[in-house]
Amino acid sequence: MAITLQDVALHAGVSKSAVSRTFTPGASVSPSMRARVEKAARDLGYQPNVLASSLTTGRTKLIGLISNNFTNPYFLEIFDAFTRALQDADLRPLLLNLSDAANAETSLEKLQQYSVDGVIVASSTLPPQFATVFQTAGIPVVHAFGWSSPVSGTAFAGIDNVAAGRFAAQTLLARGYRKVGFLGGPEQATTTQERLGGFQSALNSLGKAPPIHFAQDYSYTAGFEAMNEALTQEPVDAWFCGDDVIAVGALHAARAANLHIPQDLGLLGLNDMAMAGWSGIELTTINQPLNAIVEAAVALIESGIADPDAVPDHRLLPFSLADRNTLRQPG
Repeated sequence: MAITLQDVALHAGVSKSAVSRTFTPGASVSPSMRARVEKAARDLGYQPNVLASSLTTGRTKLIGLISNNFTNPYFLEIFDAFTRALQDADLRPLLLNLSDAANAETSLEKLQQYSVDGVIVASSTLPPQFATVFQTAGIPVVHAFGWSSPVSGTAFAGIDNVAAGRFAAQTLLARGYRKVGFLGGPEQATTTQERLGGFQSALNSLGKAPPIHFAQDYSYTAGFEAMNEALTQEPVDAWFCGDDVIAVGALHAARAANLHIPQDLGLLGLNDMAMAGWSGIELTTINQPLNAIVEAAVALIESGIADPDAVPDHRLLPFSLADRNTLRQPG
């Protein structure tokens, strides 16, 4: 039989309300009373019922974690980091997959059924307007790993995608490549457009117009097929692939076409997912500081819950080059 709050109260010789206050964060209870109740709870093996506690506090500690990028293995790393970070903050992730029904109203309805305290949108393809629906409903929302342009009413944690695109162009040129192109994710993805915009601006300033190709989705197969198509068109010395999983597919398509990497063709990715460092891949890529972005997003959602009227913050984290074997060395 489960041990109840009443059992703890009887064992400790106190009222039920005293036990309830002891296990309610922020409630007033004397140190001696707390020690007495906690000892009784340990003696009986009692654990507070978090659902019952939410009725008292008005907080469920549930955080909706939503995405539609489940074909991209990088997001499995992101979800792992988010679930760990949320649990460490005494919050509970509620994962929602919007791969088949990516509209804001549907996700809002689902999450309101569980009375979530906040929402983290972890996606590079859901549009900026998606997150504002939660904000309008009075739910604190943070967008992570997506667009980097400020969006009114929405907190953000990630890298500056436009700056990353410029950095990619500068890196390829510094490695001696002269005819460089862009092989991005889905064309409609905001991050794709931002990274392409930065890439183009750096090249256009030098009078260069890069060839542009888009993969159908964030997957190995899409990257393989997009590179196969690109190889049938004008010659390119190096490609900036706007996502690692696309770059890995492109790498294997190039090798299947008997091209030597990086001598015949250079490839640069973005994310620095674990697979990028595997033997046989060793992809040179732009590193997103995954753990720092996750920590910032969790801190932002905690701030949004604590002060719903605060102006949402935008935190841009620094990126860097993870230099491996798919680009020539400088000089």
